[in-house]
Amino acid sequence: MWTAARARTLIGRKFHISYSVSGVTRLLHRMGYSVQMPARPAAERDEDAIAAWREVTWQEVKPSGRRPARSSASRTKRA
Repeated sequence: MWTAARARTLIGRKFHISYSVSGVTRLLHRMGYSVQMPARPAAERDEDAIAAWREVTWQEVKPSGRRPARSSASRTKRA
């Protein structure tokens, strides 16, 4: 399955043009492409391995529930 990020990388490598992910999405929609999902799950899918990964590995790498505080990139002070 293609993602907008993969298409963005491909466009950049092939045509040396930089697009944002949202720009690629709009471009693909204008060209008539739509979101596609596989008709059935992959035959190689191992549900036991996925469950084990979620219990062990994901707990170690998942982000914390806290979101970063809002900030401004501006160097000027507000009046």
